[in-house]
Amino acid sequence: MKMKCIPLGLALAAAASVTPAHADQLADIMSNKTLRCATFADVPPFAAPDTKTREMAGFDVDLCNAIAKQLGVKAEVKPVSVEARVPEVKLGRVDITVANLAYTLSRAEQIQFSDPYYLAKEMLIVPDEDPGKSKADFAGQRIASTKGSTSEMSIKLNKSDPLTFQDTASAYLAVQQGKARGMVANTMTTTKFVNESQTKGKKMRMIQDPMLFQPIGIGMAKDQPALTAKINEALHTLDTSGELGKIWDKWLGPDTEYKIKRNDKVVPLSELKFDPIP
Repeated sequence: MKMKCIPLGLALAAAASVTPAHADQLADIMSNKTLRCATFADVPPFAAPDTKTREMAGFDVDLCNAIAKQLGVKAEVKPVSVEARVPEVKLGRVDITVANLAYTLSRAEQIQFSDPYYLAKEMLIVPDEDPGKSKADFAGQRIASTKGSTSEMSIKLNKSDPLTFQDTASAYLAVQQGKARGMVANTMTTTKFVNESQTKGKKMRMIQDPMLFQPIGIGMAKDQPALTAKINEALHTLDTSGELGKIWDKWLGPDTEYKIKRNDKVVPLSELKFDPIP
């Protein structure tokens, strides 16, 4: 049998036509008319199954839907664990992560961050009778948090001993059971637990000295400038139109159990004054 010699250029062109390179993620999103969005699996008020409908609901879910609407596509919400928020983007299993994702230097090496849409705090809560008054009083102590979170990182930076769990409810239970001296989470979560503790379980209080300040943004794949620009554009539009504020007030505002007023604006990371964490 005689073998025909195919020019290298034609062979490469044929291969490319069979397995096209993933060059433009935004183009794929627009073509598929779907924005794949990772959120927390069960971290209210950001994202958790609704007790009645079992559909995912929360601030991050609404924000994902609002961004998708800005793009003219539908949102496909994928609940993930805390530690999977960055890997899901890196592996291409989702287009964006909207899950209270704090900017850190190590995360920024792996994924692209959008312009931050608020500046969060990591707060420490402890039993009401605990004598500690500042975060320095808890150095060397066992403190609970979710695994793979900036909460865990803040505990290490405070030279405390992290005891980690898959979700905030388990971390809180560890404090209630005396397995940890305190628990670190974002302001919204810690406020909720402190409020609940006044009528149920061991009473808790918040240490007013923040463990960390951290800009919260949306995570995307690196080297996708069109997608980054579009997500930033959507965030700025939602902010200036007041839609982002409405979503905030619905889940976190003055009429909710968190009673937190949003004073932040969507701005480039370079305009914020903060100390980036590793």
